[in-house]
Amino acid sequence: MRFEFKPSFDRSVKALHGEEKEEIKKIAIQAIDILSQDRLMHKGIGLKRLKGSFWEIRKGLKARVLFKWEGDLIEFILAGDHNDVKRYIKAI
Repeated sequence: MRFEFKPSFDRSVKALHGEEKEEIKKIAIQAIDILSQDRLMHKGIGLKRLKGSFWEIRKGLKARVLFKWEGDLIEFILAGDHNDVKRYIKAI
């Protein structure tokens, strides 16, 4: 499995505040761990298919990571909250 962090993901993480950045980083690391090794998801983390090959992983109500999963490539696209993810999906 290959993982790629898009520039849009990096920009969206930079726009977040200190505690939110750390939460997003933890989610991304956990997503890589879960998806690359077929591990069970940790309690409090939700993985959901949104549209086509777009997925989100979330922890709690605010912190969400949007990624595209095609074959053995996972591209991290966006970090933010529910509204950020919803706007992105609506725009595609």
